[in-house]
Amino acid sequence: MPAPNRVTYAWRLIAMLERSGPAATDPTVLRAESNRRRRLSRLPIAQFVTGRFDRRAVAEDSFADLADGTTLSLRIYRPRSQGDRTLPVVVNFHGGGWVSGDPRQSDWWCSSVAAGAGVVVVSVDYRLAPEYPFPTAVEDSYAATCWVVERADALAVDASRVAVMGDSAGGNLAAVVSLLARDRGGPKIGLQVLIYPAVEMIDEFPSKAENAEAPVLRAVDMDRHRDVYLNGADGSDPLASPLRAEHAGLPPALIQTAQYDPLRDQGAAYADALRSAGVDVRLTNYADAVHGYASIPGLVPQASQALADAVEEIGRAFAADPASDAAER
Repeated sequence: MPAPNRVTYAWRLIAMLERSGPAATDPTVLRAESNRRRRLSRLPIAQFVTGRFDRRAVAEDSFADLADGTTLSLRIYRPRSQGDRTLPVVVNFHGGGWVSGDPRQSDWWCSSVAAGAGVVVVSVDYRLAPEYPFPTAVEDSYAATCWVVERADALAVDASRVAVMGDSAGGNLAAVVSLLARDRGGPKIGLQVLIYPAVEMIDEFPSKAENAEAPVLRAVDMDRHRDVYLNGADGSDPLASPLRAEHAGLPPALIQTAQYDPLRDQGAAYADALRSAGVDVRLTNYADAVHGYASIPGLVPQASQALADAVEEIGRAFAADPASDAAER
């Protein structure tokens, strides 16, 4: 069964505007594609696809100076009503196949999570392949998470209430940061929110063939992104394929998947692996949804329910009541 026509036809138009060609691996072509997509997403009309920034939140652009001398850009979202309160923090990693994207593509999702769950969301602009292949994005993401916790007072966040979140490639990074936090002695992660995550680089699952030509993400795109990101590295490394890791002792997880997504079965497999290791997991799959719904709610109505589920789970993890917080505002 194909994806809904409204998504299929709209995505064809978007691909034409982006001038997306064959699946290239040349660094210059990849960066040009990413930059075109970024410019288009900044156009005022784009918000009908990408969603409106939640007016109950505010955002500021900042940066993190890491211990190795790297400076990463950050986008920080707060409830407009935060005032002098110290709030839980969610560190977010954007999607884009490790080769494209930036925190602003998650404005709708992250501003809504901040406002709805009463948390601060810090979205990390980690370095991208092919210029910076695996494991650069992994180490950037972990270092940025540590940076946020170390500077909790300055950021007005609670270092004892930390979650990680990401979609697609960002879901991979959120899962891997959870592994590293466990194995490197911190920081303590209270929840991992994995939105249609990529968790396996070698083995394939039925959803890849079933949705090989789905809108937004095709099977050929999955292969290209994997190859560019790994750049010859071993895909069985658990820092690339967290499905292959030991999962005992990991934080609880919310895993979201979409019906028409070649990555769908990877999320379900990760949920099974976590449960087998005694980790609490909530798995949700959204009928008629496609990959990328967190960034294109205007095309995928189910994105609103996915957002509500994420807000609920984050609120529960931090013993907060999102409904009462929203009412207070």
